[in-house]
Parts: sequence; structure tokens; C-alpha cells
Amino acid sequence: MVVSGTKIAQEISSTRSEVWRLIQQLRGLGVDVAGHPATGYQLRSMPDLLLPEILEPLVRGTIFASHIRHFYKIGSTNTAAMTAAAEGAPEGTVFLAEEQTAGRGRGAHAWESARSAGIYSSVVLRPVLPPAEVLVLSLAAGLAVRAALEQINPHLHLDLKWPNDVVLAGKKACGILTEMNAEATRVRYVVVGIGINVNQATFPKEFAAEATSLKRFTGTEWSRVEVAAALLKSLDREYRQFARENAKVSILHRFAEQSSWVRGKPVRVEENGSSIEGTTEGLDDRGFLLVRTAQGVRTVLSGTVRER
Repeated sequence: MVVSGTKIAQEISSTRSEVWRLIQQLRGLGVDVAGHPATGYQLRSMPDLLLPEILEPLVRGTIFASHIRHFYKIGSTNTAAMTAAAEGAPEGTVFLAEEQTAGRGRGAHAWESARSAGIYSSVVLRPVLPPAEVLVLSLAAGLAVRAALEQINPHLHLDLKWPNDVVLAGKKACGILTEMNAEATRVRYVVVGIGINVNQATFPKEFAAEATSLKRFTGTEWSRVEVAAALLKSLDREYRQFARENAKVSILHRFAEQSSWVRGKPVRVEENGSSIEGTTEGLDDRGFLLVRTAQGVRTVLSGTVRER
């Protein structure tokens, strides 16, 4: 249906020039509006925006349902979430962005955040645990991502790369960045950042060799709203289990079971300017990666793990 600018102006008690300005603003946000002032306007399609009004009913009953914050453009959802957490933002606060101008990955790497193509999200959590166990929470987030995406499409067969990547057909489809503020013996708050490549058709040259998206793998467009809702529900399930007795043992067992990287993988680990080579030999009881080298078994606390 085509509606004249005059009619719209009357409905919103404004002017035709203001209607034109608002139409241009909507187009800039990805709303497909056909027409111009002389002929009238027609709404052809709504963009797949991660708006709280759309997501909240889909995640009702989770710790995230009442605290969703949406941004069309932001520097970094993790940076914003860390600032909000320091100022007292409640547990379950979610930051979602259509675009990041300074998206961050682990180890100060940049995260490419094309507008309205992926999920760029960060959640504030306040778990009761010592700082040494935050890695297990990060591994649990990886399990949650895998479960959410395979629930939507069981044919994906995702892999978990220690400690923070979800891999599809050998390429990175999701990265997880966990940051915290803590005292010596307890965590004050944790921010878990999750970036999922959903509908990207291409990537910048520096990422093209090692990145993929759900769309590139399946050949079809995905609903980002559906992905975001599934992610938050899956995260909620994992986090509720995290508080239970023996949860850590379950998480480490399931991560090792669902990851081809944890045991028997020939790897090179780059950490603090040096590197080691060996074969992965499981996780220790804190979630750190064990690698058998020519000099014996080494515990990898951080760094970049690559297949040899």
C-alpha cells in the first residue's frame, strides 16, 4: 500500500519535509521504503533488527528478558558492558549492536562488525566464584553458542576451538571474549562478549582466509532475531547449571567431548612472543589446555592455538 507524505504528516502531526527526513533516516537504518514525496511511500520490508521489543517476548523467563539494550552503532559492546557493570548494571544486562566501530576479540585482535550482518553482543554476569574459575564460564559460553546454532540447524556440525572460538568447516564463525573485574578471592562481575558471523557474504582480505558465516556455509539468509533469541536462551540454561554442584566437571567434560582441539590435535601455541609445538592432551581441572611437547606436558594458560 502506498501512503502519501501528506497523509503521514497528518497522522504524526508534522510536515511533509519532516516526513521525508524521517524516511531517509529509516532507510539509513536498513528499512526498505520505496517511493518519494511526489508519489508517496511504501514499506516493502522491515530489517532484521535486534530490538528489545522483538527479543524480550522470545526470551521471557530468562535472566536477560528485562535488561536488553540495543544500539545501532557503538564502539564495543564489551567496553560498554564493562562500564555499565562497574556502575551497577544488574546481572543479565545485555548489550546488542547493529554495528561496532571498535569491536574487540581476544588478545587485542579486532572483530569485524559489518552493519546488521552478525550478532555483536555482551552480557553482564555476577557469578559467585573465584577469578581462577572464570575460564570455565567462557567454555560454558562456547557450549551455549554451539547448542543454540545446532538447535536452529542440526546439520551445522560446529567445532569448539579452545578457549574461545566456535568453528564451522574449519573456519571461525564465532568468537568469545570474557572480561572480569575481581578481588583476590571473588569475582565482582564478568562480561561475556559473543560475536557470531551470521549473514556476512564477504570479509575483509585480512580475515577472509580464516572466517566464515552461517550464510556462507548454508547458502541461505538467517534470521538474526532467531539466532539472538536462541543464544540468550541457551546462555541462560548454561548459566543456571553453572551455579550447581559439579557443574565445572560437567562443563569441562562436555567441552572436551564436543571439541576436536582438546585431545590428539597437533598444534603450535604462540604466547608472549614465543611458541611451543606439540599434541593436545586434554584440559586440566581449571579448564586450561594441556599440550604434550618434546620436553613434556605443558599447561597453556593463554595465547593463540593453531593447528600444525
